Amino acid sequence: MARRRRESLSALPDELLEEILLRLPPDEPAWLLRASLVCKSWSHAISSPGFHCRLHELHRAPPVLGFLHHRHPQCKDTPQFVPTTASAFSLDAPKCRLWRAINCRHGRALFCSDSYDDPELLVWEPITGSEWRVSLKPVISRRAAISGAVFCAADGCDHRDCHGSPFRLVFVFRVNIGPVTFVTFACVYSSETGTWGEPTSVVQCVYPLIFTSYSSVLVGRSLLYFMSDNGFILEYDLAKHCLTLLDAVEIDPAMRPRRFSLLMGEDGGMRVSQECYPHLKFWTREASHARWVLTRVINLGNLLQIRDVVDIEVRVVGFVEGSNVIFVDTDVGLFTIELLTEQVRKVTDESGFSNLIPVVGFYTPVPRGELQPLSSVSDEAGGEQEKTVDQLFD
Repeated sequence: MARRRRESLSALPDELLEEILLRLPPDEPAWLLRASLVCKSWSHAISSPGFHCRLHELHRAPPVLGFLHHRHPQCKDTPQFVPTTASAFSLDAPKCRLWRAINCRHGRALFCSDSYDDPELLVWEPITGSEWRVSLKPVISRRAAISGAVFCAADGCDHRDCHGSPFRLVFVFRVNIGPVTFVTFACVYSSETGTWGEPTSVVQCVYPLIFTSYSSVLVGRSLLYFMSDNGFILEYDLAKHCLTLLDAVEIDPAMRPRRFSLLMGEDGGMRVSQECYPHLKFWTREASHARWVLTRVINLGNLLQIRDVVDIEVRVVGFVEGSNVIFVDTDVGLFTIELLTEQVRKVTDESGFSNLIPVVGFYTPVPRGELQPLSSVSDEAGGEQEKTVDQLFD
């Protein structure tokens, strides 16, 4: 009976089969995974590039599968990846005691090792489980404040299915060269060449750039923005390979840290959220006048319906690029807010998330032949012509 049922399922016309599979809930990854195990024809249909394109056309923005996070040291029992889907679902993410998640984009997550003796980056594809290790020794050889970003480098890619394609890493770090003089560097790594490029830098005085929130956005294909803890924004132009320091929305030494976060604007540009309890303010930058303009204010007390919200600490801890969704951490749990509709959903009763990196994508199986083997870049990667920060000041 079971064999006859499998044969009848596999005999469905390809067009009808695809239409049925496309209407499975995209935010329930277990459904597509189970469907791919029914028979070979279903597996081939779900893993085909055409099916991925239809998924994006039908559902537009891919769903949030979960998030990578960092929590307080006393919360060691919480896994690094936390699903946000209703059905049981898990991803075998790198162990949080060894790696710290700093970015996720175009189907890849970027981690930095906690080791200062042998610093390296790890690129991980959540859907395929593939990993690549990249040594930081050709770039940096001493302790520094860091941030970073990963993005697809394939020509003409629409970023709907970036598995196994070439990628680039932008690694940002700061070093002190004097009592009140600081230099922030940016280097780019290419998976195609396996090397680091020459660093570019910007000098700042009095206020050092400190990166612990790992807030960044990619605008278009050439501009990366990194938010520092003290509100200054670092702009990296991929095409020109140059850094620019943008003034903060407001500079107040008395402000609590983590008050600002980077978001993607509705027009595709960069904007900033500012936490002013119980309100959340949104600012956009007018490039022509080099000034910040207040564009929106949300009352978190009304949205979250939390009693005594003035006395509760509310923190924006994550933003989903392409979906206009933010994660808000409070003393009574973690919430998501859809900024266009202001729809609120409680994700978990747990709290205390200090950094949160959303994982976004359609969880569809990848054919075995497309899986990339684990690879690593040796300490000599980048060639002898590359210089460390120490050598730059020799």
